[in-house]
Amino acid sequence: MKVMLVNGSPHEKGCTYTALMEVADTLEVEGVNADFFWIGNKPLSGCIACKSCVEKKKCVFNDSVNDFLDLAKDADGFIFGSPVHYAAAGGAITSFMDRAFYADLLAGRQSFYLKPAAAVVSARRAGTTATFDQLNKYFTISEMPVVSSRYWNMVHGATSEDVKQDLEGLQTMRILARNMAWFLKCKEAGMKAGVPFPKREENIFTNFIR
Repeated sequence: MKVMLVNGSPHEKGCTYTALMEVADTLEVEGVNADFFWIGNKPLSGCIACKSCVEKKKCVFNDSVNDFLDLAKDADGFIFGSPVHYAAAGGAITSFMDRAFYADLLAGRQSFYLKPAAAVVSARRAGTTATFDQLNKYFTISEMPVVSSRYWNMVHGATSEDVKQDLEGLQTMRILARNMAWFLKCKEAGMKAGVPFPKREENIFTNFIR
């Protein structure tokens, strides 16, 4: 089993990474592999709704989004981490997730279907719950079970060393990792026992302006 930890911070080894590392270390103890994916610090375009992904089976902009999508199909679970920028998720991770989830959907890849997911947020002080809510919306529109912890998945600090002093935040990360590992093991046991995936239905789209 493998969980992909997506670092959405422009700083590869900053506060968000420190939180994700606490998750990764605990996952490894639980027998689950943890693979890191850093979205990088180069400019990332937002989705332009060109729908080229329908034919190309990937995003029209060939950058870290497509690199991620090539790996996502082999992951069993996901944890996306973001710093707080102006009381919301960072612009880069927002553009990244917009394009990754949209391209995966329109391309029919189904890289995320029924795979557990969670969001991790880091901030110096405020904006964490708004960012947490924002990131979770990607999962709930994609039929991904959302794994929770004992508290909202956030750490506080202006530096990595600050985050290491947030003992409650780090505990929240460890509990999240254990819950993720437990869910993955239960899912594996269910599949081995022959429990089928839920019945699928064709999408119904309702427009409110007629």
